[in-house]
This record gives sequence, C-alpha cells and structure tokens, in this order.
Amino acid sequence: MKLTINQDTFKAGINIVENAVAAKSAMPILAHILLVARNGILKLAGTNLEVGITHWMQAEVTDEGAVTLPAKLLSDVVGNLPNAPVTLTLNSVTQTVMIACGDFKTNIKGFEAEEYPPIPTAENRGDALTFSAPEMAAAIRQVAFAAGSDDSRPVLTGVLFRITQGNLTLAAADGFRLATYTFPLGEPTRTVADLVIPARCVREVGTIAAATEGRIGMVCSPGMSQVIFFTEHTEVVSRLIDGKFPDFERIIPQQHSTRCEINTAALSKAVKLASYFTDQAIRLEMAPATMGGRITVSANASEVGDNTGAIDSSIAGDPGLIALNAKYVAEVLGAVGTKQVVIETRSAQSPAVIRPLGEGAKGLHVIMPMGIR
Repeated sequence: MKLTINQDTFKAGINIVENAVAAKSAMPILAHILLVARNGILKLAGTNLEVGITHWMQAEVTDEGAVTLPAKLLSDVVGNLPNAPVTLTLNSVTQTVMIACGDFKTNIKGFEAEEYPPIPTAENRGDALTFSAPEMAAAIRQVAFAAGSDDSRPVLTGVLFRITQGNLTLAAADGFRLATYTFPLGEPTRTVADLVIPARCVREVGTIAAATEGRIGMVCSPGMSQVIFFTEHTEVVSRLIDGKFPDFERIIPQQHSTRCEINTAALSKAVKLASYFTDQAIRLEMAPATMGGRITVSANASEVGDNTGAIDSSIAGDPGLIALNAKYVAEVLGAVGTKQVVIETRSAQSPAVIRPLGEGAKGLHVIMPMGIR
C-alpha cells in the first residue's frame, strides 16, 4: 500500500473515526483504526463492537492495500505534522507503515487488516429515510444528554427514535428527567417504528450532522438489529437496544399554574453561581408581575455559604416555588439554543417543564422536583 493525502484531510478523517475506537478492550486490535486504500479512495474505520464509524476520503493511491494502525498514536503523529502532503507506505512483510511529511518520517507498526472486525455498511441507501442534517443535529443536542448511564436499565441508556407518518420524535430519559424533540421529516413515509439507539452512537451522529449542510440518511439492517446513519462520506453503525422505551408522553405535565418567560443566558449565569453552593438542588422562586415579575435562584450549603440571584422576567399565574437539580437545569439551558426559555410549574411536588422559546423551537424538557430545604 502506498498513498498520498493532505495532512488536514487525513487528520479530520482520523478525528471522526477514532471516536468509535475502544478506549480499553481485551482485543488489542480494537484500539486500532483500519486503513484501506483502493480506487483513489482512502477508507478509515474504527469500532468498539457496539458502534462503528467509517469515513472515505480522496487520496492519490499508488499501490492498493490495507492495514490497521494504533488509533491514538496515529492521531498524535498526524495531528502534529505540517499541513502538507502526507505519504503512507506499507511494508507488507512487517506490517509497518512509514509516514512521511516534509522533513518528518515516522514508522508505525500495525496489524494485518484481515484481523479487523467487519463493520456493516449501508448498501441499500435507496431504502433509507433521510432527514435535514441541521435539524437532526439540533434534535440530538437537545435530547441525547438526558439519556441514563445505569446499565441495569439498558433501554434508558439509549435514545428513542419514534418514526411516525411524517414526523420523527427523539426522546431520552434517565428516571429523573426527560428530553424530547419532534420535527417533520419533510418527505412522505409509510414507515412507523420505535428504535432505541445507544446514546453514544446518537452523540456521534450529532457531531457528524452538525458538520453537514445537506441531509443525513438512516437505514436498518434486515433483521432490525442494527441501524446505520450516513452522509456522503461517513457512516455510523450501531446495534439497537432491545426493550420497550417507557411511555414518556404520560409523564409530561398537561397543566401548569405558573409560567415564566426568561432570558436564557441570564438564567444560566444565575444557575451556575448557585450551583457552587450545592451538590444538587437549587431553588427557583417565581413572583408574577403583581409581585415584581422576578425569578429568584438560590442555593445554600451550611459549611460553605449561600448565593441568591434575581432576574426580571415575564411571569404569569400564581407565585411558584420549586427545587430542581442544578446540573439538569444547566444542561437544558446549554442545549436549547434560544435567547429565551419558558419554565412551567404546577407545584413544588410536580415536575417542571422547560421549553425553548422562539421561532421554530421544538424541544421539551421535564425535570422531576427535589425536596425544598
């Protein structure tokens, strides 16, 4: 194998696929990236056996071939080379690749490509559903962070993709909070399905979608055990999680007694300051216009001190008081992407709803209350 490719193109490709490489594994080859040079294309692939990422780039291929190289070492070396053409030459006897760029030469030992686990690819792209990549990126940004991390409840470690006629809904929950986002598909479809996809895969799809201007496709394997997302140059494949996702719509409050419209950045700053004085709960006290039209964010820790911040806001309904997990509120405010948010509460014992406010805002977040001290 011998090929030449520009450093910045090569570096970008490595950065994409190394996100799927196993950090720790009993199989040393899973710490590697697969490189395949053929027909003027360099293919890079990485997998941890649950999520796989494949990326294709144009290259000047002199001799076709394939090899695997340690992902971290390859990333470190290529990332520190000058932005100039990089030539890779494989010694097929020793499975060593010489990387030459300008005045730099590096030799990295790899494994034979045949040892690398196969990664499925989207062969029937014509059967795929496609979505607006920017819309998908926004949906994932507002939902994926709410997925759980408790492996004893596997279905909550994933993100639900609910496909109905004309719409896609993403939902994630960890038992203490819920995030949802619904948007129109933009094309007719007869497909109706609920797919639970590991949150790690969904986050990788979000990163790729955020860098894509067009559309992103999704296709399932014939046995509905795997899902593949793809753009023109990149594919992400993942297993699907078995199990039924909870009936999340049932826990979304349908009524509220207090509604607050507030500047996102101002509230975010107040929440951050208050979080320094608590491990968990912050208090949000909402006074309607007849009482000043302000929301007060506070927290206290007997061994550290306390903090209180007040923000002018548009509040309708009854006075409200609720305690919420500071981390959960901060993550919502960091994800919504709008200048204002709406907070709706019914009582100190009922869930709070936070929605982005603005044209095209589609997300919804539910946070369970905590005890008020």
